[in-house]
Amino acid sequence: MLQQSAPLANVGLGLRREMLSDMLNHIPKQIGFMEVAPENWLRLGGKLGKQFRALTERHPFICHGLSLSLGSPDPLDVAFLKDLKQFFDVHDIRLYSEHLSYCSADGHMYDLMPIPFTEESISYVAARIRQVQDVLERPLVIENVSYYGAPGQQLTELEFTQRILAEADCQLLLDVNNIYVNSVNHGYDAEQFLAGLPSERIAYMHVAGHYNEAEDLIVDTHGADVIDPVWQLLRRAYELHGVQPTLLERDFNIPPLSQLLKEIDTIADIQQPFLAQQQRA
Repeated sequence: MLQQSAPLANVGLGLRREMLSDMLNHIPKQIGFMEVAPENWLRLGGKLGKQFRALTERHPFICHGLSLSLGSPDPLDVAFLKDLKQFFDVHDIRLYSEHLSYCSADGHMYDLMPIPFTEESISYVAARIRQVQDVLERPLVIENVSYYGAPGQQLTELEFTQRILAEADCQLLLDVNNIYVNSVNHGYDAEQFLAGLPSERIAYMHVAGHYNEAEDLIVDTHGADVIDPVWQLLRRAYELHGVQPTLLERDFNIPPLSQLLKEIDTIADIQQPFLAQQQRA
């Protein structure tokens, strides 16, 4: 299996089309890499396709997928995977991540549905991840997802995630905000969950904002600023697992780039003492 040799910078930003003109004019030095959903760029031609290519030629990119549907009862879309492989090669995509969820069952549902935390699901999903890695000839990075129900649950979310990572022999996209959201919605200890994840599997991290629907219900929207408890949990993630490349997600209510850079700078500020400690060690 091919490994991505060039290491990522410490801090990145999810690229949305609203940001494209700003990035073409000038990529701020604080942004070490960018992430896109490949489904949004895969078949683009014309002006947008050329603009995207101009960016990927001079800046590191990774991809975070939306439609692989790892837990679906439908067969994997091998033709789509082959298109992805070509896209990754053309644009020198460093990493490819996907959600540990599903979004299709005899048709698309346009939402990320929770995979049942069961032994049967582990065997099924791990086999599909291995198939994806074989087709793409590169590691797949799976993201711990936010969820609002746990149908047929036999295992905890942590046990399920640990087992999938081990049996599929894949990497982890550690989404810090999702841990915080789930800890509130499902009443578990966020730091305990974080500590149970295998450091050696972590490829990179996400932070994002969310929406408080009620005192005991948070919706993972990526449409607001990151709140202080999530920043604190990110700091704890570095304490437990070391500094990993960390990306800021913002999917809508997108503010001016100058405001996003303040959050980018916050990530770098949190990382700095841990990086200094690593250098001294």
